[in-house]
Amino acid sequence: MKKIGFLSFGHWNASRHSLARSASDVLLQSIELAVAVEELGADGAYFRVHHFARQLASPFPLLAAVGARTKRIEIGTAVIDMRYENPLYMAEDAGAADLIAGGRLQLGISRGSGEQVIDGWRYFGYAPGEGESHADLARHHTEVFYEVLRGEGFAEPNPRPMFANPPGLLRVEPHSEGLRDRIWWGSGSDATAVWAAQMGMNLQCSTLKNDESGRPLHIQQAEQIRAYRQAWKEAGHAREPRVSVSRSIFALMNDRDRMYFGSDAKSDDTIGMLDDNIRAIFGRSYAGEPETLAKELAKDEAIAEADTLLLTIPNQLGVEYCAHVIGSILTHVAPALGWR
Repeated sequence: MKKIGFLSFGHWNASRHSLARSASDVLLQSIELAVAVEELGADGAYFRVHHFARQLASPFPLLAAVGARTKRIEIGTAVIDMRYENPLYMAEDAGAADLIAGGRLQLGISRGSGEQVIDGWRYFGYAPGEGESHADLARHHTEVFYEVLRGEGFAEPNPRPMFANPPGLLRVEPHSEGLRDRIWWGSGSDATAVWAAQMGMNLQCSTLKNDESGRPLHIQQAEQIRAYRQAWKEAGHAREPRVSVSRSIFALMNDRDRMYFGSDAKSDDTIGMLDDNIRAIFGRSYAGEPETLAKELAKDEAIAEADTLLLTIPNQLGVEYCAHVIGSILTHVAPALGWR
């Protein structure tokens, strides 16, 4: 059994071929898609965060709106770029969104990836300290955010406050109990996966990773997940961790599916360079008739290691088509693999 959700980058484009032509379109359609997939029996609605781009950015208004419109599915991100975040303000936003959703928030956070602008976090008022990298900046913000989510007081109260205070030091409010156990780190390397385990965060694996062995992506990610689980065990955390893997998967059910994604049946992993001149491996897309697709997916070692699968969706094709893509996997592929 696996939890199966969708992951949307929330692109919009004014092209006449796009059904998501504005930011308003994307935000409203994201809410409607979450409602639709909950009715289909999916388990999660996740959203990517990119700044300075015609894509979803500030996630918490959307997460709160989805939480208010749904009742069961997990609601999350994959991922929030922590270089841009004020950790305490983020803790307030996250607490509020989680309370609105009734404790269903699953927040994926990370160092982020390639950007639209140079050092975009500087425009948000953040910069690494002397001798530190932008990755250090992200991890520092993460450590502060993660600590604040404990819900322990740390701020000295005003002796003459506007409103009466509880005794002792004050914490960020609103606090949502249990949210700290639902923070995930989006890891692109074996080392950061081990760091996430040591911290006590869940693990998110995307469709790309630092190419650390030259082997296929799914094998490298399976090794990364196993290293993460071993580090988790050695850290002695009390709970069981969760691991998600993102994939582009399309069941070819009709001529429209074949027109859009039929060529992906022959795709393969590719190699590219990330912004720090890091050699990265980008995962293939999966496409095929349901029976063929199930056989291919059964060979993906990283999916086998994970408890959660996030399906990347072509959001510019509209709510109805994206719901069809997800529903096809849930109905025609997942049962053959024992995921349902």
